[in-house]
Amino acid sequence: MTAASVAGSGVRPQPPVEPAEPATDAVIDLAGLPGVEFGDTEQELTERGMLRTSAESCGPTLTGHDTASPIFYDDRLVLLWVSPPVRTPEGITVGTPVSEVSSRFPALTRLTAPQGTYRFDGLLARRGDRAYLFLHDGRTVRKTIAGYADYAERLFDEGYGPC
Repeated sequence: MTAASVAGSGVRPQPPVEPAEPATDAVIDLAGLPGVEFGDTEQELTERGMLRTSAESCGPTLTGHDTASPIFYDDRLVLLWVSPPVRTPEGITVGTPVSEVSSRFPALTRLTAPQGTYRFDGLLARRGDRAYLFLHDGRTVRKTIAGYADYAERLFDEGYGPC
């Protein structure tokens, strides 16, 4: 009956509206995110209003960067785990095919997860003392981590996560 009344009313039915993608140009580079740089202390980030603690999260979170999880060592920001829509300047994010990562970063170090674990293999794109670590399932990127290269390698070797 609804279709007949709409058809007879001269009003055209509209297609369902898809949810809009968040309007963001969230890019993580090897310096960090806007307002958050690798090497910043927890105190500096808190004083600038960029770091907050919440009972719902597994650790401190970044203000304005809800899809980034900070990892601190000796009170310094050393790594950031990021999720979409955050991407690298090269356009790499969770879901990017591994072949595209290899074409954008030709000097990758391939890291193999230990047998018998549920961990992902990795691709380490190192530039000086910084790096991106892309954890993947053989087909697509599943996790994106950026920060100090030594800590990214340590994270991979030890299997540490943001929580």
